[in-house]
Amino acid sequence: MTAKKKISLEELAKHIGGELIGDRNLTVSNICDIEEARKGDLVFIFRKKSKGLLEKTKGSCAVVPEGLEAAPIPIIKCKNPSLAFKKAAELILPQHIPHPKGIHKTASVGKNVKLGKDVTLGAYACLEDGAEIGDGTIIYAHCYIGCSTKIGKDCVIYPNVTIRENVKIGDRVIIHPGCVIGADGFGYEQTERGHEKIPHIGNVIIEDDVELGACVTVDRAKIAHTKIQRGTKIDNLVQIAHNVTIGKNCIIVAQTGISGSVKIGNNVMIGGQVGFVEHVEVGDNAMIAAQSGVMKSVPPNTIILGTPARPIGKTKRVWALWDKLPEIYERLKAVEKKLGIK
Repeated sequence: MTAKKKISLEELAKHIGGELIGDRNLTVSNICDIEEARKGDLVFIFRKKSKGLLEKTKGSCAVVPEGLEAAPIPIIKCKNPSLAFKKAAELILPQHIPHPKGIHKTASVGKNVKLGKDVTLGAYACLEDGAEIGDGTIIYAHCYIGCSTKIGKDCVIYPNVTIRENVKIGDRVIIHPGCVIGADGFGYEQTERGHEKIPHIGNVIIEDDVELGACVTVDRAKIAHTKIQRGTKIDNLVQIAHNVTIGKNCIIVAQTGISGSVKIGNNVMIGGQVGFVEHVEVGDNAMIAAQSGVMKSVPPNTIILGTPARPIGKTKRVWALWDKLPEIYERLKAVEKKLGIK
């Protein structure tokens, strides 16, 4: 753990781009949860409705949203407290968890492996023949990198990640523990002898600045590529099937399952536990609410909800009617009785 750094509130406010109200010479040296903070800690209020916590905190300063004017401790007002948190953490705790360095003596490196400058290989990491690792990339303990797989610069591959053969990964990619990239797609053909396995001879391409949460699975393509494009961020426990294409700067939340050959555009936001049937397309800037079932293609700039997923306004109207169905049913029975309908 790196040593804590004392920062004056004046310096902090300038760094995060906020307006300081209070003693500019006061210092902080740590970031802490507002309910557990002590003297010298910086705390955060991300939403105005949490402002009541300021009355009880023992922290020395709070970063708050614009619109809060007074507090019992100094405050720094910011337009976006979440981005301010990022900047403050970089200043106060520049490396809150230091990565390992060097090549561990138990790492296994195959033939014709190319390692860039300052590559880190943790204990029992395994690199098969022909693998290439870019400058500054960190591969933690018990990771497997298959033959001819290429990983770019400044990536972080956390423990127990499996990346199979011929996968291509760009620069600054973060892969959290338990991910499996490049496993066979789920493909079988029914025959008289049973389920015949269909080979998957394609690969996986992950572009720059992608982040995969814990236990994400990305299957290799049947023939061409399964692709995740630049800047996309994927939460834990997401399944991405063979031949899926995911565009740039998408957000995909936990427990989403994407079936084979789905094409997702740029800047798409997908809530938790969303399911996709195969071969559908999702247009740019679409938003898919949590627990939706996507049965057909989604136009660009659309918000959908429900199973089957429909435009969000229509789904809300349908759901509003569900609550009235018992009353409507009783009224219908009364009308049928009056009309003599059996």
